[in-house]
Amino acid sequence: MRSIKAIGYDMDYTLIHYNVEEWERTAFDHTRDRLVEAGWPVSDLEFNPAGVIRGLTIDAELGNLVKPTRFGYVIRGAHGTRRLDFDELRTAYEGTFVDLAEDRWIFLNTLFSLSEASLFAQLVERLDRDELPGRMSYSDLYEAVRDTINEAHMPGRLKEEILADPDRFVIQDPEVVLTLRDQLEAGKRLLLITNSEWEYTSRIMDYAFDPHLPPGSSWRDLFEAVIVSAAKPAFFTANRPLYRIVDEGSGVMRPQMGPLDPHSVFVGGCAPDLENHLGLHGDEILYVGDHLFSDVSVSKALLRWRTALILRELESEIEAAEAFAEDEAQLRELMDRKTDLERALAAARLDQLRSKVGYAEPKGHLAPPDDRIAELRESLSAIDEEIGPLAQASGRQRNAAWGPLMRSGSDKSLFARQVERYADVYTSRVSNFGEATPFAYLRAARGSLPHDG
Repeated sequence: MRSIKAIGYDMDYTLIHYNVEEWERTAFDHTRDRLVEAGWPVSDLEFNPAGVIRGLTIDAELGNLVKPTRFGYVIRGAHGTRRLDFDELRTAYEGTFVDLAEDRWIFLNTLFSLSEASLFAQLVERLDRDELPGRMSYSDLYEAVRDTINEAHMPGRLKEEILADPDRFVIQDPEVVLTLRDQLEAGKRLLLITNSEWEYTSRIMDYAFDPHLPPGSSWRDLFEAVIVSAAKPAFFTANRPLYRIVDEGSGVMRPQMGPLDPHSVFVGGCAPDLENHLGLHGDEILYVGDHLFSDVSVSKALLRWRTALILRELESEIEAAEAFAEDEAQLRELMDRKTDLERALAAARLDQLRSKVGYAEPKGHLAPPDDRIAELRESLSAIDEEIGPLAQASGRQRNAAWGPLMRSGSDKSLFARQVERYADVYTSRVSNFGEATPFAYLRAARGSLPHDG
């Protein structure tokens, strides 16, 4: 942090924390109602927050939701809302790896994806029963869901509902204001870069920030520039004109020419022009957002900005891991014992082979290999009975259907792999930077290798 000279912030789910279940249920309801208006028999569908998590992948070819490991192996999945068993997963995905570069796979990498995934899963079952209008593939179904969700967001109905009752949707975090003030006083140049439009940005920031600022000051005082309707990721990838809002009441704009006036509000624009204005480039700038692609990976890959990913689920993930700590220690001990038994069984089988064929002297246990093998297999069977319930409970941490966000079985999840690849740091909320202070040097822990310890 001490080498960072400017910090850009996303707004939704970054500076502003929402009640995820309320937001996504409302988005689900708006989308479902639009489908009903279009003649779809889906008025009875309800958002199921326990049925989906961020980090899942939609298989648009088979209509499944899957959770891959970091290497793309599918070890957990569902068709519609029905969990796929081991044999079904093996039949569907043996020899198949999830490659996000392929159109077949849709990566649900943001909290805004939850309503989309829940609706798609339920509609898959309706499609299988031939209850939806027209003929369509699972891919067509996903596109219909995606387009309808976009329509529900674009006219602003959802945001109007949020502004009408912000207490219901917004989770206040007074510490985020203090964190930004610390950064500002420490010489950081702060920027707000959001895809939300100005009216919504202004009103929601007034609500979330101004009560925690000194009397007579505004959240606007924290930011050198406010850029709305940024259209990320295009903000990072395209050369787009920048406009200044000259009348904030009416929203009247004019093209921005020359230096940016401090504390002004701008529309559109592009990151290279912003760099030129700041006189800063690359790793002098940190961008903080919640969207793995449009906030983090693009700014990292194209501009070499430093990146921070906000993962709200991290807090519940850590809480679940702490609650499971004793069982996790027992599971680890049992797995170590199982590893020793498997190693001993492999040695006994080699002794058995050498004794039977006679090409070399056995070098293992003094007992006859056949007796030793039987004894070890019995011990392994017994320890597997102890491991089974603990392993299943471990896989249900935080979410009974899909388990932890950052793990898939005993491996890292594909989502965790993407976080490691693109985010310099990740944390659950912006105010956590306040604990580190604006002067901290954030070091990654020493990575482990399979042969360590």
